[in-house]
Amino acid sequence: MPIYEYEPENGDCKTCGGRFELRRPVDRAPLTACPLCRKPVSKVVSLTHSPKIARPLSVSQAKNAGFSVLQRRDHGVYEKL
Repeated sequence: MPIYEYEPENGDCKTCGGRFELRRPVDRAPLTACPLCRKPVSKVVSLTHSPKIARPLSVSQAKNAGFSVLQRRDHGVYEKL
């Protein structure tokens, strides 16, 4: 289930603390009111998580993962390793 961020439309709220996150199924309609204080809310565009690879994969690791490894031989010419 994706995580959605919401914030109150009329400033911060002391009951719910302002911006909050919810895990909701994709097929459900977006929230229109806060579940705690019932004030109107709007969905916020949030950042996505993309994991970082600490070091590049070796040729053998790439082959084991099912990738084809190519090496450049000339301008526009590649050879499969």
